[in-house]
Amino acid sequence: MVTKKSTAKEKVSKPEEPQSQKTPPTETPPTPQKESTTTSKPEKPSTPPPLTMKQLHQELETIKQVVSEHAQSIIQLQETLARKRKPVASNGKVQIKDKQTDMVYPSKNNAYQSLLKSGELKSLVDKGMFGPDPEKNTFGWYALVREWPDRFEEVATAQNNK
Repeated sequence: MVTKKSTAKEKVSKPEEPQSQKTPPTETPPTPQKESTTTSKPEKPSTPPPLTMKQLHQELETIKQVVSEHAQSIIQLQETLARKRKPVASNGKVQIKDKQTDMVYPSKNNAYQSLLKSGELKSLVDKGMFGPDPEKNTFGWYALVREWPDRFEEVATAQNNK
């Protein structure tokens, strides 16, 4: 018997190829398909093409328009609610008389709110006397009296005299 000796050259010149393991396909029983329009192969989800700068600009402009329309709707609803609100009910303890117009207001806050809505306090609002949101300032009366101390006076009521 003759045995062949392997040399280092043979090993270097012939690298071993890795053998891939092939698994035999497993047979799965076909599932009964109901009548449908789907195909047996799953479809890859299609990716939309990338948006261009022009398309992005158009979408941004559309969104801006929608936002401004919503803002206008909100403003209209707030104005409608403000018109439907009942005036503040006075507790009857204090009434305020405006010496300049001879108007009598049922409360301090009512005097402030009425003058604010009529626009008579525009110069003070522009100065920032009543804060960033004058309509929500519940202490506006006190800033008003500090600015115009001689314009208003408290009127005695029947409950006040008791």
